[in-house]
Amino acid sequence: RKTQKETKKDSRNQGKDNRRKDEKMSKRRNIALLCAVLLALGLTACGSSAAKYKDGTYEGKSQVYEGDEDGNGDGYGVVTLTVQDNKITGCQYLTYQTDGTLKDENYGKKDGEIANADFYNKAQKAVLACGKYAAQYAESGDLAKVDAISGATISYHEFQEAVEDALSKAKE
Repeated sequence: RKTQKETKKDSRNQGKDNRRKDEKMSKRRNIALLCAVLLALGLTACGSSAAKYKDGTYEGKSQVYEGDEDGNGDGYGVVTLTVQDNKITGCQYLTYQTDGTLKDENYGKKDGEIANADFYNKAQKAVLACGKYAAQYAESGDLAKVDAISGATISYHEFQEAVEDALSKAKE
């Protein structure tokens, strides 16, 4: 049998234990509430900070890139974006030499002939990458989801610049 002192002591300890449990529960509740508030604020901020774009077709241009001393790789990129209901519904991307000549199936040739097969293959890889960049962007609508293609990174950077330029014109 417990003495009166022991019973009081047990009662005090039980009270302390209950207060500790209450404090832990209160802390957990506060942490959960804080997380919920932060999540709600984060979602609200994401929703309100998303850019709004006007319907239409917009053209953007990158800066002119200066290649090597022979002029290989010189040029710029032009993107044509179609926006509908605040979404990218179409994207075309073409690159040009500094004189305005389109980089197409002849890009990398000298006087209409393939003088350097390695250079021509690299040039054509960059030309083909343009279509892939445009397709990835049109599908995802997110520039961060467009993957750079090895051997066509200059075109990739020009693409990013041109898209940003076009989007700046489409903002409401």
